[in-house]
Amino acid sequence: MGKPDRGAVRSAVRVLHAVLAMAASTALAKPPVAAPADAPPPIASATVVAQDSPGSTAFEGVVEALRQTVVAAQVPGAVVALQVRAGDTVRAGEVLMRIDARAADQTAIAGAAQARAAKAAMDEATRDFERQQQLFAQGFISQAALDRAQAHFKTAQAETSAQGAHAGAARTQSDFYIVRAPYDGVVANVSVVLGDMALPGRPLLTLYDPAALRVTAAVPQTVAARLTAPLMPEAEIPGTAAGLIKPVHVQMLPTVDAASHTLELRLDLPAHTNAAPGMFARAWLSGPGAGTGDARLFVPSQAVVRRAELAAVYVIGEHGKPMLRPVRPGRSDGSQVEILSGVAAGERVALDPQAAARVR
Repeated sequence: MGKPDRGAVRSAVRVLHAVLAMAASTALAKPPVAAPADAPPPIASATVVAQDSPGSTAFEGVVEALRQTVVAAQVPGAVVALQVRAGDTVRAGEVLMRIDARAADQTAIAGAAQARAAKAAMDEATRDFERQQQLFAQGFISQAALDRAQAHFKTAQAETSAQGAHAGAARTQSDFYIVRAPYDGVVANVSVVLGDMALPGRPLLTLYDPAALRVTAAVPQTVAARLTAPLMPEAEIPGTAAGLIKPVHVQMLPTVDAASHTLELRLDLPAHTNAAPGMFARAWLSGPGAGTGDARLFVPSQAVVRRAELAAVYVIGEHGKPMLRPVRPGRSDGSQVEILSGVAAGERVALDPQAAARVR
C-alpha cells in the first residue's frame, strides 16, 4: 500500500479547519436564548357574556322638579334679614328673607293718613249735601245751590276712593319687601348674602317641591317610531336604594329636537321619592319595539370597580396581564351587571380587582 500524498493530506486538513472555523463563528453569532420571564400569577376571571336583548333598553336622563321656582326681587333694597339656607325645608307663606323697607313703610303711613283725610272730607261733604237737600225741599235754596252741593259730595267721594286705592297700593308695595315661600318646598340655592342689594328681577333663591319630581330622558326618533302601546317604562336613579321605580304618569312630547333628533320622555315619580333635581337617571322602556336589537353584555358584579363616579373592570390582556378599563354599567340582574360600553363579548375580566391591581 503506497504512502498517501502529503499535499492531499494538507489540503484536507485545511478544509477541515475552515469548516470548524465557520461552525464556530456561526455559533458565536447566534444570540443566546433568553430565560423565560416570570409569568404573572393566575387570576380568577370570567368571560363577558352576550345575551339577546329582551325588548328592553335604557335611555339616560336627569331628575327634574315639576315645580321649581327662582324667587326674584320685585323692589330695590338691601337684604337685612336672611332666614333660610340651602337645604332648608320651608312651608308655604314662611318668611324667607327681608329687604330694607323703611322708605316703603313711611310711604304706606303717608298713604293711610291721606286716605283718612279724604274720608273725613267725604263725611263732611255728605252731611252738607243732606242739609242742602232738606233746604231745597223747604224752598230755601235754589236748584243751582243743590247741584253745587251734590258736585262737591261726588268730588269728595271720588277723592276718598283714589286715596284709598293709593294707600292700598302703598301697603302692597310694602309687602314686597318681605319674601315668602310660594309653596311647601326645599331651598335649593341662596344667591344673596346679608347686605346685598336686591334689584327688581334679580334672583334671590331657588325653591323646588320635593314631592313632585320626574325623570326626563331623550329617546332617539328612530326608536320612538318603533314604540307601540302599551309602553312599560320604569325609572332608575343610580346611587339610591329605590331600584326600579314605576312612574305615576308617562308623557312623550310630540315635538322632535332639531339638534339631537330626539323626543323628550317624561316619567313622573311617586311622591317622596328619595331624589333631588339634577341627579343622573335612566328611563327603561320595555315592550314591542323598545329593544335596540343589539346583544346585551354582562359581567359578574364583583368584577366592577366603583370609585366615586368611575366604574371600571380589569380586562385580562396578553400574557395574562390585567389592564384597568373604564366601563359604563347598566342595571344589575341578580349577580350580573350589564355593561353598556367599554368591553366586548368574549373578553375576560378579573373577578378579584384588588388582586389584579397588585399585578405589575
